[in-house]
Amino acid sequence: MAGDSIDVDGRHVAVTHLDKVIYPATGTRKYEVIDYYNRVADVMLPHLWRRPITRKRWPDGVEKQPFFEKNLPDSAPSWIERRSIEHSDREATYPVAASRADLVWLGQQAALELHVPQWTFPPDTTEVTMAKADRRANRLVLDLDPGPDVALSQCAEIALLLRDLLASAGLDSYPVTSGSKGIHVYAPLPRAVSSDGARTVAKQIATALAAERPDDVTASMSKALRPGKVFIDWSQNSGSKTTLSPYSLRGRDRPWAAAPRFWDEFTDTDIRQLDFTEVLERIDTHGDILAGLDDAIDAPEAPPSADAEGEREVVDLGEYRRKRDEAKTPEPFGDTAHTGAGDTGEPGAPIFVIQEHHARRLHYDFRLERDGVLVSWAVPKNLPLDGDQNRLAVHTEDHPLDYATFAGDIPAGEYGGGHVEIWDHGTYETEKWRANEVIVRLHGERIQGRYALIKTGDKNWLAHLMSDEPRPILPDSLRDPRPMLATEDPVEKLDAGKWAFEGKWDGYRILLEYTRGELRLRSRSGIDMTKDFPQLHSVADDLGLIDAVLDGEVVAVDSNGKTNFTLLASRAHTDEKFDIKLLLFDVLYLNGSSLIRMTWEDRRALLDELAPIFASNPAIEVPPLLIGSGVEAVAQSREKGWEGVVAKRRDSVYQQGRRSQTWLKQKNWSDIEVVVGGWRPGKGNRANTIGSLLVGLPEETGLRYVGRVGTGLTDKQLTALAEELLPLKRKTSPFVDRLDRPVEHDAVWVLPKVVAEVRFMDWTSTGHLRHPSWRGIRRDKLPGDL
Repeated sequence: MAGDSIDVDGRHVAVTHLDKVIYPATGTRKYEVIDYYNRVADVMLPHLWRRPITRKRWPDGVEKQPFFEKNLPDSAPSWIERRSIEHSDREATYPVAASRADLVWLGQQAALELHVPQWTFPPDTTEVTMAKADRRANRLVLDLDPGPDVALSQCAEIALLLRDLLASAGLDSYPVTSGSKGIHVYAPLPRAVSSDGARTVAKQIATALAAERPDDVTASMSKALRPGKVFIDWSQNSGSKTTLSPYSLRGRDRPWAAAPRFWDEFTDTDIRQLDFTEVLERIDTHGDILAGLDDAIDAPEAPPSADAEGEREVVDLGEYRRKRDEAKTPEPFGDTAHTGAGDTGEPGAPIFVIQEHHARRLHYDFRLERDGVLVSWAVPKNLPLDGDQNRLAVHTEDHPLDYATFAGDIPAGEYGGGHVEIWDHGTYETEKWRANEVIVRLHGERIQGRYALIKTGDKNWLAHLMSDEPRPILPDSLRDPRPMLATEDPVEKLDAGKWAFEGKWDGYRILLEYTRGELRLRSRSGIDMTKDFPQLHSVADDLGLIDAVLDGEVVAVDSNGKTNFTLLASRAHTDEKFDIKLLLFDVLYLNGSSLIRMTWEDRRALLDELAPIFASNPAIEVPPLLIGSGVEAVAQSREKGWEGVVAKRRDSVYQQGRRSQTWLKQKNWSDIEVVVGGWRPGKGNRANTIGSLLVGLPEETGLRYVGRVGTGLTDKQLTALAEELLPLKRKTSPFVDRLDRPVEHDAVWVLPKVVAEVRFMDWTSTGHLRHPSWRGIRRDKLPGDL
């Protein structure tokens, strides 16, 4: 159809190709998509209000390749509201939907999926560049993703448990069937909080339910743990993450939509996803079921946590006062006026104080005046006086300004009971103040200099004395680093006292160098692979002021949560979905100090201290150690489906480029050649093709059945296999032994002519392959060759 325009509330929206079929399975055309977004606007816009929209577009229909779009194109109508966001490597301009015409234009763009974060831009402004630290969430979302063979009704059961958990925390909740596989559970927050704070709360809720229901719930990002369980994804509350908006269409085979539901619907064992026509019918009957979710976003909020210079929240001493009894402790409660001049006589110069606190354990309280309070950290060993040191600093509640002059005794039994005296005080200048990074120059009597405080976890920070000279330079021994290598040898005989055990990963060994603000990724042989993995460049934002050389492995994680070297090697030439991750397991250099002569145990302790700074980055992970002896470690790695185990002597130093007996490795997997004797039809996404292959080994008496292979097969491989096996169909089983009745019931038998290679972990007690995975057809062999 030729181009035209329609009038939407006084705005003209150009439309084209209205008859184009967007959903071939149902014949749904583009004009129906546009009409849906037009009709749903009144209930959808409140949930998009002031949120940047990332679009997933299918201009050629859902059977073709979609693409994500963040930047608003220059051709977009001028009346669409625009807002900008700072990313690590660029600034992107997003649309913000404010009218029915905006949604109609998005429908014309075949932007079927509209994804938004849980934070909003500040009100009453049109030109905003939002930095990561400024993003404040006004709602939580928990994404319930059912694992393989998990029904939506089981997902609904877990959603009901989440509702009760949220209610116990004083939060109302609203469920939405996602239009794909799972369920989104939203909860409005009583006031806007930092995205990190929202993410922490969501993680606590998810992990609490996973601990209560370990057999059917997981809060772990590992896809290997999801079969038979509901995964509660709490990470979508991060400032950089988005979730499909309520009422948005889905780019699936059918025009399903993210449909708000009533809680009592979740007791129905036949609950299912709804398509867009059903959503429209429900709106006509019930209106916006989510009306209470976002109705308070225009209420006054606390100011954003940080702008470029770091504006903080309004003064709130509630937590400070709740922990103390004014009738029992001599500590100040914020009733004394304070000029902010410290003892310098310089009006307006912010003060700092360090108080030596002899509580249950001696520590030092470091406090900085900011916006009417003393922002406070407890530093167990005081601020470092050496640039080579990093000291732990635990963020505590804000204190009143008059606490800066407090010295005396807090009674035993009271919060912080013990003697307090002032160790140092003075003024300071702010160089940077962000939610996760503070840089100040202190002018005290005992301490002077530039100090950086870098957030590494919920409350944990690192305190570092910065030099005014250029950042540390790598020592010669690490200018061209080579990784230490493990010797192949059994590890079951090793004990946990002298040895530590890690997973063995199927990927590219990588040394990550980040110094002077520059990132480099080197392969095992020294090849610069920085440009090969742009997904990992965000690690520079995580490290910030921390110079480091880290050892790890880049892996491709497939849809089953397993590391897959084949996908990694062919990543530019495959349609299969996978994630790139960097798994870190050693640190060789940190802020000017080479660590290669330190023991593995000490290096690992430093790596664990760094791990929390990567917590919000889905591409970076510090995998936990395997617990117990070598035998137990091997068992755990096999249970998780890993490639194997690496054992490291706890007292070993790092021997660059050498294969050492102080690091040992043992693989779990073996390869075997089998003969295909049939297949079972697929279900779900494989409903019209092969679900799994039935394979066996030739013996003198015939073909002995050794199991089913369903993993490791791409859609293209399944299609090709079906074409190859269909002409070989036969009526009877080629296997000499009887198979389980459920397998035989729907099996399709074939002549045993196709030889294939599979990878497996070990043998079951019944003589079947444990965890087999497809490797490919052996065109060079016949069954008689095996």
